[in-house]
Amino acid sequence: MATAAIVVIGREILTGKFADENGPYLTQRLRALGIDLRRLAIIDDDVDAIAEEVARSAQHDHVFTTGGVGPTHDDVTFEGVAQAFGMSLRLDPDLRALLAKHGLVDEANLRMATVPDGAELVRAGGASYPTIRVRNVYVLPGIPALVQQKFEALAPSLPGKTLHAARVYARDRESDVAGALAALDAAHPAVDIGSYPRWGEAEHRLIVTLESGDRAALEAAVAGVSGLVDVVRVDAG
Repeated sequence: MATAAIVVIGREILTGKFADENGPYLTQRLRALGIDLRRLAIIDDDVDAIAEEVARSAQHDHVFTTGGVGPTHDDVTFEGVAQAFGMSLRLDPDLRALLAKHGLVDEANLRMATVPDGAELVRAGGASYPTIRVRNVYVLPGIPALVQQKFEALAPSLPGKTLHAARVYARDRESDVAGALAALDAAHPAVDIGSYPRWGEAEHRLIVTLESGDRAALEAAVAGVSGLVDVVRVDAG
């Protein structure tokens, strides 16, 4: 299964000025596409911090950064990505021409067209402004509506694997069934089994989640869990 990392860039998120909308959105969409999210980081608008996080995240198949690509002094994502890969920056002529159509030709706005040397302009979904890709890193804007628009345009080109999932709601305390669930997990290596205690729920005290790319393996594991716990209900998907 393809893997991914998300890097949310913005001091406004870290300081609580704005709630992060892009991380939750991308998390859900990657899951729906069958891409295994392995890392989610929220970092400052700092070149060194961006470079370090992008270099670390680039071990995954896909990396999505959000934020820090505007015309202001704190928009330093392109600098950070370039540093992560040892690249210089260059003023891209195609991006400059697109900005010029809107009269954005001053020094500040041309920062948006100054990208890592070797960056690719991905034109997908008929978007008027391309998405910048540097190796396996997609550099997305910070505005949630634009992130969603650009990601949906990219989504058809992101190969994933169909993921089958189920949830078993049970009356048991997690501590009473932990050992049995561990044994069941070992017996079903093709299924990712998670156990999550609940507090103050009307009917259940435990939710067991199961995920797999193999439907038959998932169904076998669900049957196994159902035989171990006092089931309230089982939900698929």
